[in-house]
Amino acid sequence: MARPPPLEELPRCCHTPPIRSVAPQILAGSRKAPLWLRAYFQGLLFSLGCRIQRHCGKVLFLGLLAFGALALGLRMAVIETDLEQLWVEVGSRVSQELHYTKEKLGEEAAYTSQMLIQTARQEGENILTPEALGLHLQAALTASKVQVSLYGKSWDLNKICYKSGVPLIENGMIERMIEKLFPCVILTPLDCFWEGAKLQGGSAYLPGRPDIQWTNLDPEQLLEELGPFASLEGFRELLDKAQVGQAYVGRPCLDPTDPHCPPSAPNHLSRQAPNVAQELNGGCHGFSHKFMHWQEELLLGGMARDLQGQLLRAEALQTTFLLMSPRQLYEHFRGDYQTHDIGWSEDQASTVLQAWQRRFVQLAQEALPENASQQIHAFSSATLDDILHTFSEVSAARVVGGYLLMLAYACVTMLRWDCAQSQGAVGLAGVLLVALAVASGLGLCALLGITFNAATTQVLPFLALGIGVDDIFLLAHAFTEAPPGTPLQERMGECLQRTGTSVALTSINNMVAFFMAALVPIPALRAFSLQAAIVVGCSFVAVMLVFPAVLSLDLRRRHCQRLDVLCCFSSPCSARMIQILPQDLGERTVPVGIAHLTTTVQAFTHCEASSQHVVTILPPQDHLVPPPSDPLSSELFSPGGSTRDLLGQEEGTRQKAACKSLPCARWNLAHFARYQFAPLLLQSQAKAMVLVFFGALLGLSLYGTTLVQDGLSLTDVVPRGTKEHAFLSAQLRYFSLYEVALVTQGGFDYAHSQRALFDLHQRFSSLKAVLPPPATQAPRTWLHYYRNWLQGIQAAFDQDWAAGRITRHSYRNGSEDGALAYKLLIQTGNAQEPLDFSQLTTRRLVDEEGLIPPEFFYVGLTVWVSSDPLGLAASQANFYPPPPEWLHDKYDTTGENLHIPAAQPLEFAQFPFLLHGLQKTADFVEAIEGARAACAEAGQAGVHAYPSGSPFLFWEQYLGLRRCFLLAVCVLLVCTFLVCALLLLNPWMAGLIVLVLAMMTVELFGIMGFLGIKLSAIPVVILVASVGIGVEFTVHVALGFLTTQGSRDLRATRALERTFAPVTDGAISTLLGLLMLAGSNFDFIVRYFFLVLTVLTLLGLLHGLMLLPVLLSILGPPPEVVQMYKEGPRVLGLATPQGGRLGWGASPTLHQNFARVTTSMTVALHPPPLPGAYIHPASDEPTWSPADSGSSNFGSRANH
Repeated sequence: MARPPPLEELPRCCHTPPIRSVAPQILAGSRKAPLWLRAYFQGLLFSLGCRIQRHCGKVLFLGLLAFGALALGLRMAVIETDLEQLWVEVGSRVSQELHYTKEKLGEEAAYTSQMLIQTARQEGENILTPEALGLHLQAALTASKVQVSLYGKSWDLNKICYKSGVPLIENGMIERMIEKLFPCVILTPLDCFWEGAKLQGGSAYLPGRPDIQWTNLDPEQLLEELGPFASLEGFRELLDKAQVGQAYVGRPCLDPTDPHCPPSAPNHLSRQAPNVAQELNGGCHGFSHKFMHWQEELLLGGMARDLQGQLLRAEALQTTFLLMSPRQLYEHFRGDYQTHDIGWSEDQASTVLQAWQRRFVQLAQEALPENASQQIHAFSSATLDDILHTFSEVSAARVVGGYLLMLAYACVTMLRWDCAQSQGAVGLAGVLLVALAVASGLGLCALLGITFNAATTQVLPFLALGIGVDDIFLLAHAFTEAPPGTPLQERMGECLQRTGTSVALTSINNMVAFFMAALVPIPALRAFSLQAAIVVGCSFVAVMLVFPAVLSLDLRRRHCQRLDVLCCFSSPCSARMIQILPQDLGERTVPVGIAHLTTTVQAFTHCEASSQHVVTILPPQDHLVPPPSDPLSSELFSPGGSTRDLLGQEEGTRQKAACKSLPCARWNLAHFARYQFAPLLLQSQAKAMVLVFFGALLGLSLYGTTLVQDGLSLTDVVPRGTKEHAFLSAQLRYFSLYEVALVTQGGFDYAHSQRALFDLHQRFSSLKAVLPPPATQAPRTWLHYYRNWLQGIQAAFDQDWAAGRITRHSYRNGSEDGALAYKLLIQTGNAQEPLDFSQLTTRRLVDEEGLIPPEFFYVGLTVWVSSDPLGLAASQANFYPPPPEWLHDKYDTTGENLHIPAAQPLEFAQFPFLLHGLQKTADFVEAIEGARAACAEAGQAGVHAYPSGSPFLFWEQYLGLRRCFLLAVCVLLVCTFLVCALLLLNPWMAGLIVLVLAMMTVELFGIMGFLGIKLSAIPVVILVASVGIGVEFTVHVALGFLTTQGSRDLRATRALERTFAPVTDGAISTLLGLLMLAGSNFDFIVRYFFLVLTVLTLLGLLHGLMLLPVLLSILGPPPEVVQMYKEGPRVLGLATPQGGRLGWGASPTLHQNFARVTTSMTVALHPPPLPGAYIHPASDEPTWSPADSGSSNFGSRANH
């Protein structure tokens, strides 16, 4: 069968000049190359559609089978909740540094923090009162008493807390006692008072004494009592160096009336409450004054001082409990008698810690009564994990609700009063098919090993549904508006031929957009972008291959006149046939230039074998009915749209259709676009207003871009109104402190680079964000502690040498420190001759420049690590490789103790720092840049170092985020231009599309500034994806404009008429898909996804249906087909009714038995022959007249 030409989407109604009769012809000026290429592509789409229609059942079965099999891959999906895995840039220096840290240490964190923050219920109230501290003690004490039972064991704080620097004691009894008593590291303002001891749960038993606890322990007195029974000189020196003193019993009591307040407390006798502000001024100490100093910024928030710098008031208190990391807890109890019967593992250790942390938060939040003047905010690392897990969970209710809403909308939108034309079932099937395509795409992602995250589970199902259903509406609209005369068996081919290019263009651009968004090097967003691209690809395959099979099956239902949805029942209209007898025109005049005139004998669409048009002729009437007025004047001439419309105009006839449509049913979006929207939009004044409006919007948006700040904090992610959000808000306001470390790597000689290490520490300490230590405290780094310890034992040696207690041949009469110095001074570092006693008086452990002699740097490191556990723990050095253990025995007589193994060259060490005052992202960026600059300077001196900590893990991305964003958008706009130019074969049109998309991106960015949405990796992905999503709203109008003839205004109108309905339905479907995001418990989802994507959809709708048509009507490219007219031999006398639309006037030469004659012209194109192309000779056709065919023509057609 001959095919109509697939060169372009010719309008079903060709425009006719009002005066001349015409013979359509294509001149040499037409753009033949683009037409030929698109014709070839459309020919392939036509063949594909026809094949799918012929084998629709098989295609549907195989498609559902394939998609269903891929959807099973969801069982292998892995949801990633590890912040480091989600947010650290892939391949970045931070990623490499993190890998180096884990390679050397196994894990970065030495402990986990559990925090209590107390604030007054009345904002701004002073909290430095004994009453407020008493309530804080109540909450902290409740939290410290938490116990959980797991694996048949009871786990309390003393078992799982982090203990800093437990010393090794040779005396077994003392060692066990110290192990039980050694305090947990708890940073609390209560440590300024005796009550801080109540948080320590350790106890020991000695015969003849009550249980020893920190509330009644005086270490000095205990050592005196134990002195006669054990040699504790080394332990005594250790406590003296740590400046333990009387520990807690020498501190004032918050409540001096407490019966357990020790007599040694300064206010025990006076019974006066202490001055809280005065006691907390300068911070507090743990049990060791030297190594456990808690600075004010760690304990107090919202501080105010007098002119002398003395603390006056504060608005918040903070207590921090440190727990062991899972690996530390596993190592601590591995092989212990308490865990030998439970198969102890690191996973079990992690489970114990998480259970304790959850119970800790629960009890701490319930510790104070609701009517208390203070409120407690508790948080732990397990709480953060729980938030991320909750954030990543799929909300089945919202997913089901969103898809049900979409099903209802699709069904209602496609329902028609005419049962045979209704497509409600098609809408239902289309939404279900897209849902299956989304599931199969996600299943494919799981099979490919792409991990899921919160963006995948919370956003992608709804976003993909909205995008996928857009093409469903486009195909369904095109299928119902097939050109008259299309053979039944070619309907699907015709549909794909007309819409396949648009669907391919939008889908390819969406995929390219999401693939370009994967350039953002954040793993969570890269995974989301890749998943979105794959899901869009699966939806494209489903729409182009499987959905046409659904339409083909529905076409069979409609052909069989079955009810929609309930397809087992026949339509009540199917039995009603309106038989119309053929009429003879006789010698009446018919317009010159008519290519074909056809009739049918029934009121249903009939396809002619020799024509691509179908015309219905109504029964005789006694007068002519003028056609309705057309707002577009004589530029548009259209035949009656359908049998239903013509039957609807027939009133007062005996053969009136039984299934006449209601007047409201004849209104649709296409009708609105043609008769109301387009005429109004394309007026000169309206065009000017549209251009001014969008120009103002662009200018305002450019200003809004200056308001966009970088950043994304946990308070943006955690649901508002929750206890977790209250804690994070209080922490951000009062305790914006971050623990960081300056890591030094291997690859250089530490022993010969001490000066460079000291300089690096000095440069880092001078950064604005680094919290300086108190003036009375030495820098808290391992190199300073190591050097100071060497200087201390050197001083002890000098005293012992001067007093004669240590000689060249003996050190036994000297002090412990003097003996250690003796052993170090004789070391040579030479394996052949390791000892040289002559160095005792010629060498110093630390030279005049404050540097340690390189030859025994590593030997001394072994001794320091073994002999000063408290200093080592306070330094947080985390040496790798760890120095070997070596026990000092002052009374060794074999000489073996003189040989000290040297530590291996260091490959990892770190200096700890505290960053403060980091409120905004700009503060973080400034601190990061300063730290990187300090490390770069150290690198020039040969020291390899990098900063480590959460600010560098999660905020370093902002250093290059905007550059990455601009690069991705620019590259994507170029790719979009190339794709559009390739598929539209029109660079002019591609340029206009890219211009509109760039405006949309800028405007969306600016509106984010006005909405207060910060720029992070997530909005960047949406902004990049907005280019691809925006194509959905522009390319259909652009393609309709290109493939229509006439003036620019006419072509813009025809483009709007054809695309207004599917574009609007697509936008509504996208909004319905996003609507479920508005019900999320996470304000982050609502603000960063729902709001941004909703604004994007509305911008796309406005730009696609308002700005682009106006631009096309002014700057649009010329049509691809130029139709030229030339004089015919006869001139038709036409009557132009009111409204300007062409119609047949009441002429005496026309038989009065015809109420209306509908004609149509075929424009023939002449590209090279293509498969499936219809070739129509373009020559001066002889004028058709009734004399040439007579009544036989109509009589023969009446039999069809």
